[in-house]
Amino acid sequence: MTLTLDDFDYALPDALIAQAPLAERSASRLLVVGDDALSDRGITDLPELLGADDLLVFNDTRVIHARLFGQKATGGQVEVLIERPVGEHEAIAQVRASKSPKAGSTLRLADAFDVEVLGRVGDFFHLRFPADATVIDYTERYGALPLPPYITRAAGEADEARYQTVFARHPGSVAAPTAGLHFDDALLARIRDKGVRTAAVTLHVGAGTYQPVRVQNLAEHQMHREQYIVPAETVAAIEATRARGGRVVAVGTTSLRALESAAQSGLLVAGSGETELFIMPGYRFHVVDALVTNFHLPKSTLLMLVSALAGMGRIRAAYAHAVAQRYRFFSYGDAMFLSRRAS
Repeated sequence: MTLTLDDFDYALPDALIAQAPLAERSASRLLVVGDDALSDRGITDLPELLGADDLLVFNDTRVIHARLFGQKATGGQVEVLIERPVGEHEAIAQVRASKSPKAGSTLRLADAFDVEVLGRVGDFFHLRFPADATVIDYTERYGALPLPPYITRAAGEADEARYQTVFARHPGSVAAPTAGLHFDDALLARIRDKGVRTAAVTLHVGAGTYQPVRVQNLAEHQMHREQYIVPAETVAAIEATRARGGRVVAVGTTSLRALESAAQSGLLVAGSGETELFIMPGYRFHVVDALVTNFHLPKSTLLMLVSALAGMGRIRAAYAHAVAQRYRFFSYGDAMFLSRRAS
């Protein structure tokens, strides 16, 4: 069967798109998707769904202040959204302007420094920052926190904390690994008190995560690139989990993509790299047994990913249930717990 973009569409009322976080991280609802049933729970029930032999794998990336405003040499206004740093002094970025800047031109950002436009990379631009500091140094000093395009307000002071996970360590993302936003220190303590182990990977989420799929035939879709690191200690933790009969539970699609990207040979290998892995129904999973994830946009590659893990029928039923029960959707929304469909 040839899958098309329309196979991953669903109707979502705008009122269900969460525009702000709840007062408490762990106040979110949790839809548990079983083989034959759906269960309405809360994220604080997660420890009950885990066994002492299981391993939770988090993404410890940190969101950078990736949105910068400035002017072209002609005086026209520009908005730059870093997609991903390339080395210390260059970046791939979205540039919004009345007319696209040309290679060799400069952009004055934050009325403080100039970047050179080196050229185009597909829909993005290749920019060179001044050599006296890193790209991330410049974004953290002059940039603004980016919120997803479906949040119809500017980032506020509360977002500085709430659009980061409590375990964020390594700066480089332009979007939060949102499944991790539900975890606070109290919930993590309860999980560890049960004996559940935890481990970390790093995947820096790029702005390309919001790029729409533009082809009906999904076999023609080209994924955006994202940088990832899978540490040796995480590989060892997964091997120990397998040895004791536990499950590897990814917290978020980004953790899942990092793990699966590092196992494309069939064997999970520690290391770093860039991934363009496109997970859709028919994909054979090598590492992940279960997933904690938020609800994803219609026709998105992330909806295709969860459909590959849990099965298209289960996901369609779960999303219809979530809409009917008025779950909160997307980055600041509620969560799901999915187990891998038996092959």
